[in-house]
Amino acid sequence: MKRNWKNPLITGTVILTLTGLLSRFIGFFYRIFLSNAFGAEGMGIYQLIAPVLALSFALTASGIQTAISKYVASETSTHDYHTSFRTLWAGFLMAMALSVSCALAIYLCADAIAVTFLMESRTAPLLRIIALSIPMATVHSCINGYFYGIRKTAIPAVSQLAEQIFRVGSVYLIYYHFRQHGMQPTISFAVAGLVIGEGASMIVSVVAILSRAHHVFPPDTHYTYKMPHTFTSDMHGLYTAPGSKNRPVITDAPGLLTTYRRICVNLLQLAVPLSANRLVLNLLQSIEAIYIPNKLMAYGLNNADALGVYGVLTGMSLPLILFPSAITNSISVLLLPIVSEADANGNRDAVKRAILTSIRYCLLLGFACTAMFLLLGRPAGRLLFHSELAGSFILILSFICPFMYIASTLGSILNGLGKTAQTFLYSVVSLLLRLLFVFVVIPLYGIKGYLWGMLASQMLQTLLCTVSALHICSSRRTKNRYSTTDTR
Repeated sequence: MKRNWKNPLITGTVILTLTGLLSRFIGFFYRIFLSNAFGAEGMGIYQLIAPVLALSFALTASGIQTAISKYVASETSTHDYHTSFRTLWAGFLMAMALSVSCALAIYLCADAIAVTFLMESRTAPLLRIIALSIPMATVHSCINGYFYGIRKTAIPAVSQLAEQIFRVGSVYLIYYHFRQHGMQPTISFAVAGLVIGEGASMIVSVVAILSRAHHVFPPDTHYTYKMPHTFTSDMHGLYTAPGSKNRPVITDAPGLLTTYRRICVNLLQLAVPLSANRLVLNLLQSIEAIYIPNKLMAYGLNNADALGVYGVLTGMSLPLILFPSAITNSISVLLLPIVSEADANGNRDAVKRAILTSIRYCLLLGFACTAMFLLLGRPAGRLLFHSELAGSFILILSFICPFMYIASTLGSILNGLGKTAQTFLYSVVSLLLRLLFVFVVIPLYGIKGYLWGMLASQMLQTLLCTVSALHICSSRRTKNRYSTTDTR
């Protein structure tokens, strides 16, 4: 039992679970503070900039972070730490070029984005502020990808906590400073807190990677460009000068450029499809988020009331419903490599057990959360958010819990089995169904139409994932009949 806890996969998942729960705990009460300080309409405006952040991250860092993690994991498994740093550096340069370009575009075109894309002119100054955070987010995302690759999840965990603590703390201090001097704070201070939090996370990540570099490249190691014929190669592909003791030097600058070119090609081959998938999903989610207030006005609400209802839903009710998902998200992180390894080893029984066990326990957790929210949802809305509307949303959304937890864990299992195209397709289909409710049902029935759409789309995604997973169980059980290998 003690040996299991030393497994970096298990300890890493425990760290991510605890950090995720703590971060959600801090973020949850931060949402309560924001809703009380800036009101439902302010929360609605604040939530409208989320699609821009999501799209910018999908474009600049999400795919490259995953690619860095994958290649660093394979390189460090053979103790090739020098190449792993080259991989990080190559991915970082590509991501930074994209993030700086994206930040400049958002900053310079903030007014046009606010009016034509977000359909709310008051988001323009907020967009200019969050543009500053995009390069910072790229820095710590790439570095976190490196540490995920070497299975040191404590660094991303500390980075995440630092981001939350500094973001929340800075907004608290700014808010109370302005109140003490008789000035009325605006929602812009909450957006400034995002930038401060990203800066803190970036600093933690940079300090961690510099410390790692100091460990991999000792201070007495010198790297210079020399002609290769005067040196002898070592096991890392580096060259040692005659008469020197273990002081590797990098030779042949054109050869080094070729190495980096190869690394960039490998990273892009994995990052581009991942980023494209993420962009498609985030674009659909952005269309959904932007048009909810618009269709609420078509239902008959004015602009302030539409933003208020949207703010109550996305800034108050949904964070409470999503709070327990920190557990299933961490389980998903654990399941993906376990299932992938079991499938690669031909252990079909282990794959089947993972699928059936996930369904069983996610149902138990989901039904428990549904019962809790049904019992406490309305009082929680009044007590935490001072909003009857938030309580009624929580009651309706409580039925999503079992489906949401099953879909997330089975999606991770399917990804571990190499069914990434299927899980992407299922996500797109469920989002398209939600969009249908946004454009057709909300103008007729108001925000309740969207809540029905959320439930229907989550049920559809869960059904698709469950059918696919059970089909895999059935097909793999059939194959076992003809297998001569004992996979127990």
